[in-house]
Amino acid sequence: MIRRLLPGPVIVLAILILFTFWLDQSVHQPKKRYDTDQSKNPDYVIENLSGVQMVYDQSAERHFTAKILKHYPITNISELEQVHFINNQPNEPTLKIKADSAELSRGIETIYLFGNVNVVRGNEANKDIVTMITDSLYLVPDQEIVKTDQPVTITKMNTIVNAVGMQLNNKTGIIELHSKVRARDVKL
Repeated sequence: MIRRLLPGPVIVLAILILFTFWLDQSVHQPKKRYDTDQSKNPDYVIENLSGVQMVYDQSAERHFTAKILKHYPITNISELEQVHFINNQPNEPTLKIKADSAELSRGIETIYLFGNVNVVRGNEANKDIVTMITDSLYLVPDQEIVKTDQPVTITKMNTIVNAVGMQLNNKTGIIELHSKVRARDVKL
């Protein structure tokens, strides 16, 4: 007779436990669906951004465009996507830089460019145009210096130079190559 009564109370007890668990889950507030880490959430996002910085004492113009800009308040870093920079200054060749992304810290004092970085120094009208391709680049706008510690390919007229690490001073036009330098002449 005890065996006959035992399955009924066990089933009722199991149902009561499941009901209690369900009720406890429904009373709690739902979990947030976004990341609460403030360093990963931007405080503003700007799309299709363009601007011009005028440096009057040097008669310089610095143009920039970006598809998206995200600013992170905790780190004070701005991330840009599909970036284009153009530096125009009298008596100096135009410097154009394109990259998949960029990171600005301390305002515009330091700019790190990443992914398919393409640098063009000079105008297409003259034959003195220099093209550089690398994966990452460090840009110091006020000093007109670009540098990388990554592999870089430099093309000027019929000469192609491959190296690891490079620094270009746009004021002087001097390009310093750091290591593993190989050059070849390509006749068209």
